Amino acid sequence: MTSPATEPTPSPARSALAWLPGVAAAALAAAAAWGIHWLAPAVPLLTAAVVLGIVVGQLPAARGALAGVLAPGLAVSAKRLMRIGVVLLGLKLSLGDIAGLGWVAILTTVGIVVFSFAGTFLIGRLFRLPGHQPLLIATGFSICGASAIGAMSGVVKPKDEEAATPVALVTLCGTLAIFVLPVFWHPLGLTAVQFGHWVGGGVHDVGQVVATAQIAGPAALAVAIVVKLTRVLMLAPTVAIAAIVERRRQVEGDPSVKRPPIVPLFVAGFIAAVLVRSFVPLPAAFTDGADTLQTILLAMALFGLGTAVRLRTLLGTGWRALATGLLSWALIAGLALGAVWLSA
Repeated sequence: MTSPATEPTPSPARSALAWLPGVAAAALAAAAAWGIHWLAPAVPLLTAAVVLGIVVGQLPAARGALAGVLAPGLAVSAKRLMRIGVVLLGLKLSLGDIAGLGWVAILTTVGIVVFSFAGTFLIGRLFRLPGHQPLLIATGFSICGASAIGAMSGVVKPKDEEAATPVALVTLCGTLAIFVLPVFWHPLGLTAVQFGHWVGGGVHDVGQVVATAQIAGPAALAVAIVVKLTRVLMLAPTVAIAAIVERRRQVEGDPSVKRPPIVPLFVAGFIAAVLVRSFVPLPAAFTDGADTLQTILLAMALFGLGTAVRLRTLLGTGWRALATGLLSWALIAGLALGAVWLSA
């Protein structure tokens, strides 16, 4: 038997490529999610990617690989690819489109984010959720779903299980919204455009917004996307504020610890992408390609995040998190409906 002292050490090239199997698995999962979306267009691609990750994470036969050979690549997908995807998400945003909503709609949309974030955070604290879970749930539910959770995770550095539970919750509630909100469209007396405004203000993920609003027609879908992307714009200041708070907390705890930047690089990239989209004429081929790449990267990232979810743990000890998610969902839907009536 070879002694530990004489065992060969991994070559630098092999260590550098340790991420390759996990990234390849995430890419295959993204392709599978695209196939599911193609077969069932009502299922958003990113939602399918998260669900696939959650399903794979529950398979006993897969857990050895998830914790072993695939772990480095899944971590790269869930963190680095997520940040690149968030930067590219900025290319969807045009300040001109947002200004076209009118100042009342803009202010009410910002109000939805602020009050739903604060309300969800307080609900999470009241239910005594551990660690960073109240912050992550508040970020995901109030801004843009699992991608916002990934962006905030890049600042506060939560444990894997702390990020996995909010991802599962925002996926569950966002998927429910696809089927629940249309039921109330006509009973609430909303026009198609008002329904689109409600969906854009009250549904979490961009793909879920598209899946929900498209049933009311192209006008509703256009309004829903602009309102939703206005909420997405709030991701930059929210993450930047969290970075400042985290930096101050670390300074008070241990001045020698390396502190996070005041504005994370990917947040600065997101803002730069918004400005480019707003003021630089971009060819349609470029924006379409960036949109496709952004979707692929976020699908890979969300698959990686989904594999960390353990439903047995969530169902056994996560009733407080589930209650927080459902109450937050109701709060955001109510605030968005109030914004629609106020803007009418």
